[in-house]
Amino acid sequence: MKLDNLAPQPGAKKRKRRVGRGIAAGQGASCGFGMRGQKSRSGRPTRPGFEGGQMPLYRRVPKLKHFPLVNRKSYTVVNVGALAGLAAGTEVTLDSLMAAGIVTQNDGPLKILGDGDLAVKLSVTAAAFTATARQKIEAAGGSFTIA
Repeated sequence: MKLDNLAPQPGAKKRKRRVGRGIAAGQGASCGFGMRGQKSRSGRPTRPGFEGGQMPLYRRVPKLKHFPLVNRKSYTVVNVGALAGLAAGTEVTLDSLMAAGIVTQNDGPLKILGDGDLAVKLSVTAAAFTATARQKIEAAGGSFTIA
């Protein structure tokens, strides 16, 4: 076997359609693009999603209401002010907050928000913290760890 013997299977390759070669060839003159108009010009077609200058669907849709985020993270949120009633030196986790009655149901990983004041030294373990929550926990002498 040599390179010059290699060829594709019969029927595997189709001939390229030769357009604009006269009326007898079947694709003469307008080459199958019809008569006049934007879609008959050279350099056609328009880009994907183009709607003739109307605001295209892919730009309209997210502006409308009621389009939820696809993989939205939901957290069990607690404000720093709710932790102020705990005893000093307490380990704060989602389980301990549920046991204390501060959180009533588990809506996902724990996130600490910065609303309220904290004067108690706590060690808080949560999945996420806001910047103000971190500042208030550290200002009270406590520590935070991201779990």
